[in-house]
Amino acid sequence: MRRVHHGFGPRFIAPVLIGPVLNPINTTMISVALVPISRELRVGSSVVIWLVAGLYLASSIAQPTMGKLADIFGPKKVYLAGLVIVLTGGLLPVLVPHFGGVLAARICIGVGTSAAYPSALTLIRDQSTRLGTETPPALLSGVSIASLTTAAVGPVLGGVLIETVGWKAIFLVNVPLAGIALAMAGLWLPSDRTRPGGRRTGSALAATDPVGILLFAATIAALLVFLLDLASGYWWLLGTALALAGLFAWWELRRDTPFLDLRMLAGNAPLFRTYARLFLVYLSSYSMTYGFSQWLQAAAGYSSDTAGLLQLPTAVLAGVASVAVARTRALRLPLVLAGLLPCAGGVLILTLTSRAPVWLLLVVTGLFGVPQGLASVTNQAALYRQAPTEQLGTASGLSRTSIYLGAIVSSGIIGLTFGARPTDAGIHAIGWLIVCATGIAGLLAARDRTLSARPAPRRAAGARAGAESHPS
Repeated sequence: MRRVHHGFGPRFIAPVLIGPVLNPINTTMISVALVPISRELRVGSSVVIWLVAGLYLASSIAQPTMGKLADIFGPKKVYLAGLVIVLTGGLLPVLVPHFGGVLAARICIGVGTSAAYPSALTLIRDQSTRLGTETPPALLSGVSIASLTTAAVGPVLGGVLIETVGWKAIFLVNVPLAGIALAMAGLWLPSDRTRPGGRRTGSALAATDPVGILLFAATIAALLVFLLDLASGYWWLLGTALALAGLFAWWELRRDTPFLDLRMLAGNAPLFRTYARLFLVYLSSYSMTYGFSQWLQAAAGYSSDTAGLLQLPTAVLAGVASVAVARTRALRLPLVLAGLLPCAGGVLILTLTSRAPVWLLLVVTGLFGVPQGLASVTNQAALYRQAPTEQLGTASGLSRTSIYLGAIVSSGIIGLTFGARPTDAGIHAIGWLIVCATGIAGLLAARDRTLSARPAPRRAAGARAGAESHPS
């Protein structure tokens, strides 16, 4: 197929932006569907939360894996394969209408959507190198803004779909979205055969490091399953995760082409701090998204669509903040604010009861909007600046693993605090978690002097990546 795209025009931008929004919108849309699914399928809160955890567990493993595959085999191939998996997941709840089928659908959607974000950043990097130009800051910010906006709108859209069609609609909506993305990406994105540096030689299987991927997957799975059911105290799973982590590190450090370059991570303190901030900020964010939504419906008595609408200030303010911060190269101040503002929101959550007035609920949700916008755009900019160019796909995927790890921990804490039913005491415990997590994230940003440094020119980095990461 002849390449039909030139430069960074609409035909490149549209498919690059639409794919990455599928994961965040599925991530948050389910938040207002948990109670209806629980009632119809007759499963408790501690069981239905696995619909959240299943997607995160799959995504936390699949994101860096898909990023690695994009680095090796080409981002377009990986992107298209992921969209096909998303289509399949969107149909599963209709074809298999019980809890097992719904859980399988969430896992498929998690795996499929995991291809989009690392592939998008790799496509942008490759295109910059191909054109010999600097990456447009607006496009890079656009990936983050599009993902953020759809994540914030997810509860509202989910509530509308549930009230008008039913909870299965939040799965079926993936079919047209993934289909449109599949058509645009197939027709408009540059072929992987035109990647800078030519085609990779040698064993692609060896470069993929399948043993390292399996050990990483087993480590993450054991750790996250332990975190998901903290009340049961499965300490043997924690021990298993630590043993597997040691084996994974031993294997990776002996390889010339590891799945994860642990030496790079150990020597790149700014990138490591970015991962830590992502974990803490999204631990807070998703504790709010899922915990607050369940509490609004089960304790305060609001319907699914009203619970979604009550979180509309988050969506609006997140969008406004992300657009505003995209115009500046400053990173440190926005990241400090991204910690302090939700910390104030956590303090307000401590005052809530099931009879709290609507205006107070709106103020609480509004306090989480601006920091979401600040954290999303600026942490991505920090990642793009700090990650080695030749490993951008893997590094960006690992950043999403940090996010999903925060989401998994939040799911486990929600299950532990709410139990069979959300309560005021439970939402207060979540408020304390938010205060602690965001306070630490703000402190990490305030003490990180590298965030004040000016970024290195991306044009030189891109040219270097074209020469080194894909030898001909």
